[in-house]
Amino acid sequence: MTLSASAAELVHGTALALDGKVVLIRGATGSGKSDLALRCIGLASPMDLPRVELLSDDQVWLTRDGRGIEATPPPAIAGKIEVRGLGIVEVSYCASARLALVIDLVPPDRVPRFPLEELFTELLGTTVPLLRLTPFEASAPLKVVLALARYPEVLTPP
Repeated sequence: MTLSASAAELVHGTALALDGKVVLIRGATGSGKSDLALRCIGLASPMDLPRVELLSDDQVWLTRDGRGIEATPPPAIAGKIEVRGLGIVEVSYCASARLALVIDLVPPDRVPRFPLEELFTELLGTTVPLLRLTPFEASAPLKVVLALARYPEVLTPP
């Protein structure tokens, strides 16, 4: 449901928070969004970075304000994540953080070994850095954490 392209939008995806910043993970149903999120949450704190927290699984509210894009979970699914084989599981979660990055889940042949240029996507009229990752590689959770630590929150244009 889109309220307004410039105000708020409910998007399909899974969001993780790290140190006040959010990565939105997008992909088709069954592509591994929740599984990747679960593995990121379960990581020991790598390289002295804060631990990753769930912000929202399956759907995320994005709201643009004068500073950037805030991500929040829909109340009905806050603190819940789908764990294939177990069902819906409750976990601790972050209630709000600022969008810094979008990751699209893709097959391995769509992930460049050395990206020659940065990719971007547009959400709520704001340009957001975009990475492509393969979700089921052993290194995928660490790649998510390293990428999110690398990017600052996205600021909205004046």
